[in-house]
Amino acid sequence: MKLIKIKSKVYIALSFLFGVIAVGTFGYIIISGYSFVDALYMTIITISTVGFKEVVPLDINSKIFTIFLILLSVSVYGYVISVLTEYISNNKLFEELKFKKVQNKIDKLSNHIIVCGYGRNGKQATERLKRYDKVCVVVESDTELIDQIMLDNKLLWVKGDATNDEVLKRAGIDKAESLITTLPSDANNLYVVLSARQLNKNCKIISRASNDSSYSKLKIAGADNVIMPDKLGGEHMASLVVTPDIIEFIDRLSIEGESSNNIEELIIENLPEEFKNKSILELNLRRKTGCNVIGFKTPDKEYIINPDASTRLVPNSKLIVIGKPEQIELLHQLF
Repeated sequence: MKLIKIKSKVYIALSFLFGVIAVGTFGYIIISGYSFVDALYMTIITISTVGFKEVVPLDINSKIFTIFLILLSVSVYGYVISVLTEYISNNKLFEELKFKKVQNKIDKLSNHIIVCGYGRNGKQATERLKRYDKVCVVVESDTELIDQIMLDNKLLWVKGDATNDEVLKRAGIDKAESLITTLPSDANNLYVVLSARQLNKNCKIISRASNDSSYSKLKIAGADNVIMPDKLGGEHMASLVVTPDIIEFIDRLSIEGESSNNIEELIIENLPEEFKNKSILELNLRRKTGCNVIGFKTPDKEYIINPDASTRLVPNSKLIVIGKPEQIELLHQLF
């Protein structure tokens, strides 16, 4: 609100300045009979007090008007300087320039990922996405958290309330591939899901939830997946007691170290033409890369664990493969 008031003062000050130039120009045209260019020239050298010689010697009326114009311009200068000083001293000018620079980058994005909220879950989500070189736009209203985000060159940000449609539009929701909302309030997450689904029918939406009762509501609102961190944490800890070795092994599959992936998905549409509509056997991933196929997602979004080698690689399906980090890297290079 304060920024809006300061900006309005700047616009008023600039209006006064241009008003003085207009008054001086038309005044000299009417009183002294100058041409437009000569009148504008006289006005500029008068209000800027540079001391250049007038176009023609001034008569008594022109001199009185010049005195009035000088006094008026000095008053306006004082107001303009005070407003600009206030604007710059509040760091609003540099903050606004920074906002515009980031916003210009966001406006050029497509197929990016929006993360609403930069709390504990939001930070974890962005860190994981960065390891996969995904472009993220974080929506956050907290100034201190925005300052933290600004220190990360890999993150873009929008300052504002994610439940506001205009803020989501500034984050590029219409061109986003996915949206993750990790706000602490289930009600706010519900608003974000409703807005995002309305603004982008094809966006994949993943929401955080705290209560069991919110799960079905978020699904109805349009969330593709609803995650309950507290529930998952409790189940994970219990599993470490019941089947510790299995859980630790599974934990190591996804990420080994900071950036080495052990599991990867292959989108069939991205495969070379010679492999499309062929079988898993004909793809021969094991011999070419050392990776093994452990899952298959059908066009109907059904998952098949350890699919048969005769399974056809049809459009809109995906392969899930497992391998060592160097084998996954080779997989990327070949396919």
